[in-house]
Formats: sequence, C-alpha cells, structure tokens
Amino acid sequence: MFQDHRQAPLLETLARCARTPDTPFYAPGHKRGRGIPQSLSNLLGTSVFLADLPELPDLDNLFAPTGAISSAQELAADAFGASQTWFLVNGSTAGIIAAILATVRPNEKIILPRNVHQSVISGLILSGALPVFIAPEFDPIWGLALSITPASVAEALATHPDAKAVMMVYPTYQGVCGDIQAIAKVTHQFGIPLLVDEAHGPHFAFHPDLPTPALVAGADLSVQSIHKVLGAMTQASMLHIQGDLIDVNRLSQSLQLMQSTSPSYLLLASLDAARQQMALQGPELMTQTLALGSRAREEIAQIPGLAVLTPPEPRIPGFVAGDRTRLTVGVWEWGLSGYEVDEMLQERFGVTCELPSPDHLTFIISLGNTSADIDQLVQGFSTLSQDYCHNRRSVSLHPIPPSPALSLCPRDAFFALVEAIPITEAIARVSAELVCPYPPGIPILMPSEVITLEAVAYLQQVLAQGGILTGCSDRTLTTLKVVKTG
Repeated sequence: MFQDHRQAPLLETLARCARTPDTPFYAPGHKRGRGIPQSLSNLLGTSVFLADLPELPDLDNLFAPTGAISSAQELAADAFGASQTWFLVNGSTAGIIAAILATVRPNEKIILPRNVHQSVISGLILSGALPVFIAPEFDPIWGLALSITPASVAEALATHPDAKAVMMVYPTYQGVCGDIQAIAKVTHQFGIPLLVDEAHGPHFAFHPDLPTPALVAGADLSVQSIHKVLGAMTQASMLHIQGDLIDVNRLSQSLQLMQSTSPSYLLLASLDAARQQMALQGPELMTQTLALGSRAREEIAQIPGLAVLTPPEPRIPGFVAGDRTRLTVGVWEWGLSGYEVDEMLQERFGVTCELPSPDHLTFIISLGNTSADIDQLVQGFSTLSQDYCHNRRSVSLHPIPPSPALSLCPRDAFFALVEAIPITEAIARVSAELVCPYPPGIPILMPSEVITLEAVAYLQQVLAQGGILTGCSDRTLTTLKVVKTG
C-alpha cells in the first residue's frame, strides 16, 4: 500500500491538541504548563508543555493503537523496510529486553556475542534465558572487539541446536558491521530468528554508501535508537520485524512489560517527525553527513601521532563493512589515554566525543553536525598534536579481557544471596553484579560469571585513566558483590 510520507499523523494530531484550549482535570499535574516550575520554563519555554499531554482520545493508545500512533508506526515500517514497527519511549533497552522475552523462555538458550550492551544482560536476567556466548573477532592493532562471524554462529548452533534465537550487534559503537547476511542465512537454517541490536544503525536505510540495513540483510527483528543518529529526542527508539519467525502477540505483550503506561507524546511525536524527515530528505542529509565524515577522516589522518579506523580490511573476519559516519581516532602514539585527550578537547576546544576509551576516541557524525564542527574537531587535534606528537611514545594497547566462565544462570546469580568483599578477595568468586565502563555499556563482568584477575585489572585500569564504571554498588571498585557460598 502506498504511504504518503509527507504526512506526520501523530505529530500533526499532537500539534492540534496542543493548540486546542480546554479545562484539564487529567494528568500530568502541571496542567498544560501552568504549574511548571519557573526555573524549568525559563530553560525550555512554555510551548513545549502545551504538548506534554497524556493518552487523550485523539492521541491514541501506545499499547492498543488504532489511530494516530497506528498510522505513524505504519509509515515508519514503510520507511525503514519492516513489516511492522513499534515506537519505543523507554529507549532501545526496552526493545532489546522485549525481543529476548518474546523469543526465549526460562532455561532456553540464546546465542549472542559477549560484547553485548548491558540491556541484553538485563534481558537474560528478566527472562531466565541461558546465554551461549560467542567471542567476537578482535582487532589486535586497535584493541577492539568487532563482530561474530558466520562460522562462529554455525559452530555454536551445531553445538546447541536447541537454541531459540541468535542475537548480534550491528553495527558496533565504532561502526563495525559483520557479515549479517551470511549470519541470517545460518540462523534460518535452524528455523530460529536473528535478533539485531541495530541501535547505532537507523540511518543505514537512507543511503547506498552506508552498510546494508539489518532487515534488508535478512534479520527478523531490529531495534534502532532513532535518537542516537537521527532527529528524534533522547530515549526515542523503534523496534522493527519482518517474516514469520517472531510471535507478534508475544512481542506486543513483552513490550507492554517494558514500556511506561504513561508514554511521553513528545518522544512519540519526535519519532514520527524523524521518520518524515528521513523519508523525504534522507538521501540528501546522509550525503552531507558522509561528506563531513570523509573530510574529518582525511584531515585527522594527516595529523602526526594519530590513527584513524578505516573501512574493513581482509585480515579481520569480523569487520565486513564500516559506517563512514562514525569516526574513531587512535591516540596511543601520543602516550596519552583516550580519557585524557577527551578531557583536553572538552576543556580547551569545547569538543566532546561520544565514547572515550583507553586508547582511542569515537565521534558520532550525524545529520545535526556542520562543517564548522569538523573545523573545530580538526583544530583541536592539530593543536594538541603540537604539544604531544614530538614524544611519539608508543603505549601498549589494552584489549578487553577474555570472557569469564559462566557459573550460574544470570537470573539465578542476580537473585542469589550476596556479600560485598574486598576486590582482592573476589578473584575466582561468582560475580553478583554487572560491571561495565560507560559508555558504551558493554559489561566486563556480569552476574553468574567467575571473576578473573584480567577482568579486575582491566576495570582498575579504566578507573585509573579517568573512566567511569556503572552497575556496581562500589564505583571505586574497592569492593565487589559476589554470590555467597555455603
């Protein structure tokens, strides 16, 4: 059926409701902005609160849409190449967890890479699913976990033919894309769905020079953070499906478990607007964005002491394609950590990256960036190079440690009796906490894993270099919660 993408049914309905005066005896309590604290209206103005409305009859119901939300989701499905799309107001986290709940029951297996986002671990805990982890390919030069491969998925499925789903990350934080088409083919040979954390890839559908979208490559389910690289508001995401391997009713029920019963129509309308923008202007906007990325990559690559992550090389099986709007800059030859360089870029040049890490920094270049932004970024690196490139000190890269062994089901470890002990005594005990540097939120330890010396050393190194740990009750890592024994 033809879809007219000039329309934005949810955005237009919300605008009409915001302009229509009434006497409100419904939530939210600020009553169309009249009760908003002055300090907040000073920051945001007053008009936004006129549109901060609940599920009024004209605005439809997120859990049982038949009107404006339903129409907006149908338009989104058409634009992103899905058979059905759901809007998410609790971020991609809600979609990832719902995808696991909808496909894997307690004590059933799911095959997935170890470099998953912490939301996947939450999904394992809530579902009671048993993870079968695959080690992703690793780039020793950059110290980066890349993608799982078709061969590793085939081997895992041959060993665990009772698995109910496969999940993969596509793309990674650094824009690395594995061979998703081949992985989908392997997965479908076993009659199970391929679930894709495509949080960083919603723009792929709108330009031929970007990697193949997950659904086009054969994935059955994709979760995308529309807010990360497109024009939606923070926390606004989408979940897409195609084919008949996903139980739609069970997925809808799972989403109801994960989504707020008081969804923000500001977030929902921003999804409708972002879809409209990309459907009408996407190729043009992505052409501009790709040009900015190319210029940044070329100019920074000429700065002494810096390295730039390039498109895929045959030597690394897990790097089949690369998102050229994502820029990762290695700073190890300066003898500085990524955290230190990030701090200097912020304080001296007002430049803020998306993800600092021990040896490099990753920048998201999106449709909101300008040529002036690239100028400022290049100037910042050029100026710092004058101070640090003369040292040309080579520092060792710090790879993510090998995945610890699982001792329990993640759900059992999460709900077990625990105790906090000194970190020096935690080696070889079973972790009861999810511990990860953030961003990107990829766990180094998760509930049920045996704590290793390598994992502790890596986390301590992250702290020493200025990184932040999340998930653990003691963020100084002086103590760690472990499962009680005996």
